[in-house]
Amino acid sequence: MNIKIRDDLWLKPEYLNHKIISGNKLRKLKLNIAKSKTMGYHSLLTFGGAFSNHIAAVAQVGKDYGFNTIGIIRGEELRFKINENPTLKFAASCGMRLNFVSRESFRDKSSEAFLQKLKDEFGPFYHLPEGGTNDLAVKGCEEILTAKDANFDYICCPVGTGGTIAGLINSSKPHQKILGFPALKGDFLKTDIAKFAKKNNWILVNDYHFGGYAKINMELISFINRFKAEYNIQLDPIYTAKMMYGVLDMIHNEKFPSDARILAIHTGGLQGIQGMNMRLQEMNLPLIQ
Repeated sequence: MNIKIRDDLWLKPEYLNHKIISGNKLRKLKLNIAKSKTMGYHSLLTFGGAFSNHIAAVAQVGKDYGFNTIGIIRGEELRFKINENPTLKFAASCGMRLNFVSRESFRDKSSEAFLQKLKDEFGPFYHLPEGGTNDLAVKGCEEILTAKDANFDYICCPVGTGGTIAGLINSSKPHQKILGFPALKGDFLKTDIAKFAKKNNWILVNDYHFGGYAKINMELISFINRFKAEYNIQLDPIYTAKMMYGVLDMIHNEKFPSDARILAIHTGGLQGIQGMNMRLQEMNLPLIQ
């Protein structure tokens, strides 16, 4: 059930659909799990960074569905910090085998040569790309919008790899416009989204990334804590908080028609707050409550 924030703004709480494999991760992984089982794979291999929501979700999938899981992690130095890192510690506790590679090697994660090298090392596996976006993930994200959401004029969502917004675009109604709020800088996302999107009723709003991926400042921290205090809804600092800040700022600056009905998608990612708070503590900044 959507949560009313204001008379013109509602929030879809996808973060409540699973305790760990939450939000868009559950949507992205659902059909991939089914396909991997049908194809007879016993192992899932994927990629991610130090506090990756995707890594945590795939690790939990392995535990729940009986897969061996392998996480290729960006940053060789992290191999010595597993117990200091809540995401990696959780993934390891689920049985995920963590393999740490240099940032240079990580950039080759989509190359056939690199994937073949991993197959030689780990044996057959079902490959899940970083962030989980592929054809089946997009198809799973098409299920986010329901018939009850047809009365909204604007659908807003955070954007990471582009799979979630592509699914929303594909399942949107002709009168709806989809607004994506990238969590990182750069226009390259347009090309990635266009690979999967079947309509042209979307734009990216690039004004609210707060400096780039995983960047945060006092203004965003204060916004997250105020939002939770007022609505009892936790926002994650990487994705959803930046989107909600942007949506409310656009409403304040009258960027939407006065009679517009707006739906914002909360895509989950709350497991990353603990890791972010560790960083904030090191920077002597207030914590996310």
